[in-house]
Amino acid sequence: MSDRQYVIINATDVSSVNFDDVLETSGDTLRYNIAGDETFVKYEGPKPRCLYGKDTLSHSAMLTVLSGEAWTAPMEEL
Repeated sequence: MSDRQYVIINATDVSSVNFDDVLETSGDTLRYNIAGDETFVKYEGPKPRCLYGKDTLSHSAMLTVLSGEAWTAPMEEL
C-alpha cells in the first residue's frame, strides 16, 4: 500500500510549495475548496520541507474532508 499523505494549505501558501516535492505539477492543477481559500497537496515518502508545520492527513481522512460541504457543492435538484 502507498504511503501517500495529504496536506491542506491556505491558497496564499501555494507559491511556497516546491512542486518538485509533491505529486501535483503546479498551482494551476490544484483543487480548491468552495470558498477558494484552501487547497491541498499530496506526497509520498518523507514530508517535504515546504510542508513542515502543517497537519498531515491519511487518504481516508482526506476523503472525509473532501466530502464535506466546504469542499463539495450540494447537488441541485432537477
